[in-house]
Amino acid sequence: MNSLRAAVVCLVLACAALTSPTGAAGAPAVTLRWSVLPVPAAAPPVTVTDLAARAPGEAWATGYEQAADGLMPMLYRWDGMAWSRDTTFPGAGEPGWLGKVQFVGREVWIFHNRDGAGEILRRSAGTWSTVPLPQTLWTYQDFTAVPGAAWVVGEDDTGLKVLHHDGSGWTVQATPDGVRYLMGITARAADDAWAWADTDTGTTVLRWDGTAWRDAGVPLPPDSNVHTILLEPSGRVTIGGSQYTDGVAGTYLMTWDGEGSAWRTTHPPLGDTYTEAMVRGPDGALWLPVRSDRAFQSKYARVDGRRTTFSYGPERTNAIDVKPRALARTGSALLSFGTAEIYGSKPNLMSERLGARP
Repeated sequence: MNSLRAAVVCLVLACAALTSPTGAAGAPAVTLRWSVLPVPAAAPPVTVTDLAARAPGEAWATGYEQAADGLMPMLYRWDGMAWSRDTTFPGAGEPGWLGKVQFVGREVWIFHNRDGAGEILRRSAGTWSTVPLPQTLWTYQDFTAVPGAAWVVGEDDTGLKVLHHDGSGWTVQATPDGVRYLMGITARAADDAWAWADTDTGTTVLRWDGTAWRDAGVPLPPDSNVHTILLEPSGRVTIGGSQYTDGVAGTYLMTWDGEGSAWRTTHPPLGDTYTEAMVRGPDGALWLPVRSDRAFQSKYARVDGRRTTFSYGPERTNAIDVKPRALARTGSALLSFGTAEIYGSKPNLMSERLGARP
């Protein structure tokens, strides 16, 4: 009974900040809970790459499925009511995969590996077009875009490449000496981009100020790496990664409130959770999917300062592995997208929503 009571308490705490009373006096409170969202099936096994939303009625999920002739790109759209598959973009029927989704003004930009060649898909006024890269890379590590700028990072036969688009054309940017490759990149503005790099001295955070890439001087924990950097309009920066102590990995989070403030580091009880899917929820807390201790249910962590609570997704009959891969905020709700493996079948797509239910 004690363990059951503890689980119920954790679920209540996790949803408390996303629970609000109705406007009418004496009316019952509205309680939020995770619910299942149907997703049209792909060709399993499938891999989810990214999920991004900019309004309650618009979110996009990317990845790839396994077809007879290899990997095929996979794109889904959320319209506020249901998920549907989009096959209207250039190269939808050709081998390849889709990567990160970015919103640039009113447009949607998505990185597309099209049979080995890189390009950016652009959706404007309901029509898709492409922006080819100036060269083909061996690997495409990451992509980010903001109004007036876009970056693609990867490697070719000469080593690290940072390709920069300024709205009219591409250039190759230099990085500080000792940088071996960039593991990820994100941006808040054309003159404010951040990247995490492997260097001769270990993991380092770099920052682009509109002129050059420089060491950002982030005091990362010893023996650590970076999974993601979350940039917010307020100027706040949150870094998530793993720190190794006696060979055991544990999650750390670092937060910086902007110029003149100091970095604050915490170690929430998340084990070795990969923090790439971390988002700032509508309640102001950080949310991320974690490894579930129940094969038939997903599990999510809510980190609010030094307090961490957990909640579970709906029970799925005969599920043996439920894995939310990415999270996004959609107005006052949270949306997840990932895979679920049902006994006797290969992993296929799943989606869940944390939203209001009376």
